[in-house]
Amino acid sequence: MIGRLNHVAIAVPDLAAASSTYRNTLGAKVSDPLPLPEHGVTVVFVELPNTKIELLEPLGEGSPIGKFLEKNPDGGMHHVCYEVDDIIAARDKLKQEGARVLGDGEPKTGAHGKLVLFLHPKDFCGTLVEIEQV
Repeated sequence: MIGRLNHVAIAVPDLAAASSTYRNTLGAKVSDPLPLPEHGVTVVFVELPNTKIELLEPLGEGSPIGKFLEKNPDGGMHHVCYEVDDIIAARDKLKQEGARVLGDGEPKTGAHGKLVLFLHPKDFCGTLVEIEQV
């Protein structure tokens, strides 16, 4: 059901500093910041030959990343994102298998303009999983 790894997301307390680290220290290509108010984050993407790293910074009060950073003030891995061909079929199969879909269970538009859903970390070895329709 899942396809390739789309990205690994890292929550950071300072997006500009994290972007600089990836750009200047590691020599990576880093996108411009993209605010996503509907998700409560600002993101940048670090382009790699085989996938991406998504750096997330809280945007506004009540950001889900804010709570993560309270527990992990230096930042850390937040989620992994896998590609799926049909997000509704994937959601329905996952629910049938007992996986919990977060939120209202309806896909939302993600940073790439594609539909996404998040799956409960307790159902996936302690890791928050995002699925994205390609």
